[in-house]
Amino acid sequence: MPPTPRHEAPPRREAEPGRERSGARPAARPVVLVTGASSGIGEAVSDRFAADGRCRLLLGGRDEARLAAVARRTGGGALRSDLGERAGVERLAAEALEREGRVDVLVAAAGIGWAGPFTHMPGDAVDRLISLNLTSVIHLVRMLLPGMVERNRGRVVMIGSMAGRVGVGNEAVYAATKGGMLAFADSLRYELAGTRVGVTVVLPGAVETPFFSRRGVPYHRDHPRPVSPERVAEVVWRGAVRGRDDVFVPSWLGMPARLHGAVPGFFRAMAKRFG
Repeated sequence: MPPTPRHEAPPRREAEPGRERSGARPAARPVVLVTGASSGIGEAVSDRFAADGRCRLLLGGRDEARLAAVARRTGGGALRSDLGERAGVERLAAEALEREGRVDVLVAAAGIGWAGPFTHMPGDAVDRLISLNLTSVIHLVRMLLPGMVERNRGRVVMIGSMAGRVGVGNEAVYAATKGGMLAFADSLRYELAGTRVGVTVVLPGAVETPFFSRRGVPYHRDHPRPVSPERVAEVVWRGAVRGRDDVFVPSWLGMPARLHGAVPGFFRAMAKRFG
């Protein structure tokens, strides 16, 4: 979690999460904005930050009823938004800043998928994937990052995918959006060097969420086995608190990612053979 603002007097020793030491001035709690908070990974992330108790939560999502339920459970502020259009992204950023005055941690968890041969993919589906998975993230960071840099504190957490690191057959555009996110994150890190603003990308394999049913094609691979959204949320929370960069879920996925980088031809041959 970003450090206490410089104009506040921090406690001499770390207090328990959500509690202040007796006699210490209360520290301003970090403001965390989670997109895609009405279901899946975003919902689990919202629950995890709420359990931590040290932040003020803002929750972005499209499903108004589900978003309201998550807001009631977590104590977060619900901000209904459709990030598939630039106007929706700009509205979310403006409403977040109007409500809290700043955003210290952005968790960009909203995203969709599409599976099937690229030659059969409709143009509208291509545009929707790129708009929601990548373009909206770039614009949201564009609008919230300047405040973090000005305050010299903050963190951007993006939910990437193993597909963006190694590519996946029949998910070419989805993998491209997540690969673009990785390049965006690395580029930001170079620009933010010397500041106290960081960028984390969490790279899960398959996750047990409505993602697969919504794209219309179930998950069919033997490996990696799907993990729970709560497991991903724990990694997101740790990444934000500890300031980590790229984090794989499960962690062993880092090994094939390194293999792909070291010997891409061999990796592709194995991927074609074993799927």
